[in-house]
Amino acid sequence: MLKLHKLFAVSAVALALGACDVNKTEEGEMPDVDVDGGEMPEYDVVKKDEGEMPDVDVEGGEMPEYDVDTADVDVRTETKEVEVPVVDVEMPEDDEEEVDPEPRNDN
Repeated sequence: MLKLHKLFAVSAVALALGACDVNKTEEGEMPDVDVDGGEMPEYDVVKKDEGEMPDVDVEGGEMPEYDVDTADVDVRTETKEVEVPVVDVEMPEDDEEEVDPEPRNDN
């Protein structure tokens, strides 16, 4: 039953994503990044040098704008009654011979 729920959820997400119509309405731009060289710490087995972090100057970029038309998804649940088989397990008696749990390799 759990697998059926997962399958239904994945199918609904795939339908929603596959039915999207995305139109880019504005160009974006990458941010400007200036990095001054720093010194990476040296590592062998024991940290030998503290090192220092580089100076980083970042100017904000701009994300592009998108108009997204998604599909109208109607998600419903319903309860169903399922007949489950009855399983009868007979455990061995204490005085019966026990099965060896170690598999044998007779090669």
